[in-house]
Amino acid sequence: MANTQAIDHVLRQAAHAQDVPGVVAMAATPQGIMYEGAFGTRELGKDSAMTPDTVVWIASMTKAITATAAMQLVERGQLHLDAPATDVVPELARAHVLTGFDASGTPQLRAPKRAITLKHLLTHTAGFGYEMFSADIVQYQTATGTPGITTCENAALMTPLVCDPGERWEYGINLDWVGKIVEAVSGQRLGDYLQQHLFTPLGMHSTSFKISPSQRARLASVHARGPDEALAVDPFEMPQEPQFQSGGAGLYSTAPDYLRFTQMLLHRGTFNGNQVLQPETVHTMSQNHIGDLDCVELQTAMPALSHTANFFPGMPQKWGLSFLINTAQTPQGRSPGSLAWAGLANTFFWIDPTKRVTGVFLTQILPFFDPKAITLFRAYEAAVYQAF
Repeated sequence: MANTQAIDHVLRQAAHAQDVPGVVAMAATPQGIMYEGAFGTRELGKDSAMTPDTVVWIASMTKAITATAAMQLVERGQLHLDAPATDVVPELARAHVLTGFDASGTPQLRAPKRAITLKHLLTHTAGFGYEMFSADIVQYQTATGTPGITTCENAALMTPLVCDPGERWEYGINLDWVGKIVEAVSGQRLGDYLQQHLFTPLGMHSTSFKISPSQRARLASVHARGPDEALAVDPFEMPQEPQFQSGGAGLYSTAPDYLRFTQMLLHRGTFNGNQVLQPETVHTMSQNHIGDLDCVELQTAMPALSHTANFFPGMPQKWGLSFLINTAQTPQGRSPGSLAWAGLANTFFWIDPTKRVTGVFLTQILPFFDPKAITLFRAYEAAVYQAF
């Protein structure tokens, strides 16, 4: 039996100090759930305690789910990792490389040197960027009136490439395009596909793009930390009637639901009595797919949305399909070759296939990589490793 009192102490203390408004955290091994805890409040100033079934915006933790859907279609032979993605979604042919801006501020574009593939999109090597991490994308959006990605308007997907496909790791809107690819091949809206092929088989009953009345009754508010360190409620919510369902950042979920997804990967494709991926596919997804390229520090271009972020300074970091992979053991105890990622409102997960443990940590704070939230996540992860 794991000693989880130390984990409780770490999280309870942070919530009491209002380092975070509230937090839900869970962890599991192959034997089942080893930790579950919820502390603090869903919204500061309200009597609404965080509970394990609290619903949060998981933002970019959506990406691994969308990638899993794509890999199901790869298994069935309906998609191919190295085929031009324009074969499935012709609109991708409109993506040109941004080379700069002329004296009047007009964007200068050229055709890419090679076609974008599904693998490029899954590994963030297609050349697409994100406005919060690319001043060039911000300038392009301003010059052309292109909406931001969280509007979920189709026009938001028409930002240019910031480099040629395959030439560097550049975190961006790639998984939104993968969502479009899943829709084109399956003939279903992305949320409907995920519901049928992942959420229902895995028992993820509180995960969706559209917030149901039941979910809204359990929804945690997003909070923003100001320059004075004070937290205030931020009214942000993903569009509930979007032009496209964001495969990159659109889902709402709970800690128990997301842990079911990560447990499926820990169990090599099977959970809740249902196989949703073949073991060989999980193995493939868990490998480095960017070769000699490295994941780079995310330099903020929008400080209100994100700090500059680097999970493991000084460590070469790789990318799978579609996860961050650490190449050395971390100070918290995470094994080399583990899988992880995060969401903009400071939500985090990891899967350690060597030590056979997975964890989920959910808060709702902007900007991303909030120092107090990332410090708490790291303390939580370390406590999990110490507990078993």
